[in-house]
Amino acid sequence: MVGRLIAAGPQDRPPVIGVAGSQGSGKTTLARKAAEAFGGVQLSLDDIYLTRGERADLALDIHPLFATRGPPGTHDLGLLERTIIALSNADPDSETPLPVFDKLTDDRLSEDDWSRFRGRPRVILIDGWCLGALPEAADALATPLNILERKQDPDAVWRKAVNDAAGARYLALADRLDARLYLRAPGFDTVLDWRCEQEESLRGRPLTPEERHGIADFIQYFERLTRRMIDGGVRADVIVQLDRNRLPVTITS
Repeated sequence: MVGRLIAAGPQDRPPVIGVAGSQGSGKTTLARKAAEAFGGVQLSLDDIYLTRGERADLALDIHPLFATRGPPGTHDLGLLERTIIALSNADPDSETPLPVFDKLTDDRLSEDDWSRFRGRPRVILIDGWCLGALPEAADALATPLNILERKQDPDAVWRKAVNDAAGARYLALADRLDARLYLRAPGFDTVLDWRCEQEESLRGRPLTPEERHGIADFIQYFERLTRRMIDGGVRADVIVQLDRNRLPVTITS
């Protein structure tokens, strides 16, 4: 599947392919394994978040919820674009720095601690949960979708800003990709299960009820756009419908 997208891409530079999907869908694993298989490089939106200080400024200037990384508006898309250009123009001896974000400290590592990619990749794969998300109509934002929006964004300032970002720079990013692949979850309820499974794998033990509740609270930041994408509001060339076990049911293009 990814191989066909690479073959259909440009021949004079590395094709840039986006892999989108909800939390826990397997998008990062797919992008990483494809990069390894085809001599490419994998970049993740999770590694180009704005720094903690930059998000704190957004929280002061726009809305306090922007202190939390994740939604459109909390990424440094300029950094991503510069990295794509550097990789595309690399020669065999080039070493291109790849941004790394440390989720434990909630901040981007200094460039000295970034990984390096040597040479020119055969393909550039970018994974991100909101790649290709289509913005909602303004009137759809009026009614809060969950407790987070109802209690912390009653005037819809945050969700309007997120929606505007999705429809501007993030959609422009999706449009500049050579191909877009979307891993579609069966429904938003599955996303919580997948995210909890991820966390249990990292911790090596089952989650407590309190920990699962905390994850349920956190994914409310992503709920509106995730539901929008699952319902068809996504720009994608290939859509892979997954079942609850992350196995493909159908592939449409």
